[in-house]
Amino acid sequence: MAEVIESSKEMKVIVFQLMEKEYAVGVDVVESIEKLISITRVPKTPSYIKGVINLRGVVTPIVDLRERFGMELKPLDDSSRIIIVSLEEFEVGLIVDSANDVIDIPVGSIEPQPEVVGSIESEFISGVAKVGKRLLVMLNLEKVLQPVKRVTTDEV
Repeated sequence: MAEVIESSKEMKVIVFQLMEKEYAVGVDVVESIEKLISITRVPKTPSYIKGVINLRGVVTPIVDLRERFGMELKPLDDSSRIIIVSLEEFEVGLIVDSANDVIDIPVGSIEPQPEVVGSIESEFISGVAKVGKRLLVMLNLEKVLQPVKRVTTDEV
């Protein structure tokens, strides 16, 4: 009986937008989605680390995903959001163009990243999911956040 449940297993994800593409991360790593708040710049950090915020008493580094992926930058606006994610007791905020929705996707619909992607962000992708007419790019947060983790833990 357990095998049947496994094959129809679904994964709950947060869908967000960067440029014209939709990306997804599992809700299991998302702590919250915040409107933009004041970001304090930290000297000697990579340009994609925009600084830190004080979120409910926790100092959290903020990464601009557009800049991290080498995409064209755009001014932040009312639809911009900070998605707070947590990996192994490490929290970081990701600036995205907008956070669209929370959906369940069948685990079986996630395919490995196509070999021909070749875009700058391709090293940060764990796969793609086809959901109806939508194509969601699944992020590998470990790779996206690796240098951020190093920068912030080296300073402590």
